[in-house]
Amino acid sequence: MTLQTFDFNYYFAQIKPIRVFRKIPHTYVIVFSIVILCAVLTWVIPGGAFDRETVSVNGIDRSVVIPGSFHYTDKNPQTWQVFSALFDGFVDKADIIVFILIIGGAFWIMNESKAIDVAIGSVLRFTGRMGNRGLIKKIGVDNLIFLVIMTMFSFFGAVFGMSEETIAFTIIFVPLAVSMGYDSIVGVSLCFVAAALGFAGAFLNPFTIGIAQGLSDLPLFSGLEYRLFMWLIISAVGFTYILRYARKIKKDPSRSPVREDDDYWRKLHSETELKIQYHTPASAWVVYVLLTAVMVIFSVFNPVSSISFGEGQLKIPAVPVLTGIFALTGWLTLRKSVHFFVIDLLLFTILFLITGVMGYGWYIMEIATLFFVMGLATGAAMSYDANKITKLFLDGVKDIQSAALIVGLAGGIIIILQNGNIIDTLLYRLSESISGMGRMASVSMMYVTQTAINLFMPSGSAKAALTMPMMSQFSDLIGVSRQATVVAFQLGDGFTNMITPTSGVLLGVLSVARIPYEKWFRWVLPFILLLFVLGFLLLIPTVFMELKGF
Repeated sequence: MTLQTFDFNYYFAQIKPIRVFRKIPHTYVIVFSIVILCAVLTWVIPGGAFDRETVSVNGIDRSVVIPGSFHYTDKNPQTWQVFSALFDGFVDKADIIVFILIIGGAFWIMNESKAIDVAIGSVLRFTGRMGNRGLIKKIGVDNLIFLVIMTMFSFFGAVFGMSEETIAFTIIFVPLAVSMGYDSIVGVSLCFVAAALGFAGAFLNPFTIGIAQGLSDLPLFSGLEYRLFMWLIISAVGFTYILRYARKIKKDPSRSPVREDDDYWRKLHSETELKIQYHTPASAWVVYVLLTAVMVIFSVFNPVSSISFGEGQLKIPAVPVLTGIFALTGWLTLRKSVHFFVIDLLLFTILFLITGVMGYGWYIMEIATLFFVMGLATGAAMSYDANKITKLFLDGVKDIQSAALIVGLAGGIIIILQNGNIIDTLLYRLSESISGMGRMASVSMMYVTQTAINLFMPSGSAKAALTMPMMSQFSDLIGVSRQATVVAFQLGDGFTNMITPTSGVLLGVLSVARIPYEKWFRWVLPFILLLFVLGFLLLIPTVFMELKGF
C-alpha cells in the first residue's frame, strides 16, 4: 500500500479513544487534582508576605495587611504535603464536617418517621387544590411557592450571611422538588442558590459588608439604599433564571442533567402516604411536655431578644412568643398524628435557628446541637428505643459521610496555598495589574481580582481582611469612592461561591443532594457568567453617578 492510497480516515476510525479521557472524573478526583495543581504552583510562584497588624473591626479584633508592606520570602514548595492535605483539611474544616455528620444523623431519624413524606404529600395536595384558582393558575402555584422560599433565603443571605445553614435545608427541599416533578438542582436552588444570591447582593451582612466597610473607614452599612436596589435586581434575575429552568424540567423531565442521580430521592420517598399509619403514642405527649417546659425555662431567662439587622437592633420577646406558639401547635398536631408533630418540631427548629443566629450570635456548634436535639426528640416521640435511635443516627452519618470527606479534601487546597507562602504573592501580583488604569477600568479590575481570589479563598470575612486595607487606599489614589471598592468586593465575593470547588459549603450541599460536581458545574456556569455580567452593570453607577452614601 502506497502513501497515496493509504486510507487515514479508515485507520483512525479503528483506534478506540482512551477511556480515561472519555470518563467524567469523580468529584474527589477533581478536588485532589486542584490540590496537586496548587502544590505545583508553590514551585513556580515565588513566596511572599505582607506585614500584618491587628485592628478592631466592629468590636472584633482582626489581623489585616499593611498596604505597601509586601516583600518576597523564601519558597516553601509543597511535595508530600498533597497527601496530608486531607488530614489538614479535616482539622481546618472540623466544625463544618461535624455539622454535616450531625445533620445527616438527625434527619435520618426524621426520615424513618415518614414525617417528611407526610409533609411532601400535604404540599402536593395543597398545590393541586390551589393550582386551578384564577390568578394563581396563570402565575402557577409552584412558582409562587418557589418565589416565597427563595425570597426568604435570599433575605437571610443578605442580612446575616446564611451559608453553612443551607446544608441542612438541602435535605428538605431536594426531595420536595423531586416529588413535585422537578429535580435536585431545583431543590438546591431554592435554598443554597437563593442564599448565595442574597449573599452577593448583601445590604446588612456583618461578615462581608460590615467588615469591608469597617476596614475601609466607612460608616457601618452606609450606602444601604443602593445595596438594597442591587439585592432586588440580583434576586429578580436569579429567581427568573431558576424558575425558567424549573419550568423546562417540569415540562420535560428527561432534560434534567441529574435525571439518573435523582433516582435515589425517588426511591427513598416512593412510599405513598396511604401506607402510613397515623397515630400518636404516649411518648410523643411526654416529649411535647418536656420540650414545652424547657422552652418556658429558656423564656424566663431570655424574656427579650435583641434581633440584629445590620447596625440596628430590634428588641422583641422572640423566645416567649415562639414558646407559646409551640405549646399551641404542638397540642394541635399531636391530636392529629405524631407525624405532624415531628414536622412541627422541624419548623420550630428552623425558627429557633433564625432567632439564635440573629439574636444570640449562634454559629455552627449551636445550630448542630439544635438539630441533634431535634433528631433525638423525633426518635423519642416515635417511641423508638435508645438502640434504634442510635442505629438510625449512625446510618444517617454513614449515608452522608461522603459530604464530610469532600469538605475536608477541599479544605486541603487552602492549606497547600497557605503553607506554600503564595497567597500574598498572588494578591500582590493581582493588585499590581490594576495600576495605571482609568476609574472604570480600575474598579472593573478590582471586581475581577476579588472574583479570582474567591476561587481559592471563599471565606468572605477572611478575604475582606486580606484585601480591603489595600483596595480602599488604592481607590483614593484613582479618585474612586471607597464604597465602590466595597461593592466590587461584595459582588466578587458572592457569585463564585456557587461554583468554586474550594468552597466546603458548596461541596457539602452537592454531596447531600447527590449532585456530581461536574454536572453542577455545567449547569451553573452559564448562570454565573450571566451574574458576572450583571455585576459589571451594577458597578457602573458607583463610579459615575451620585448615590446616597457613596
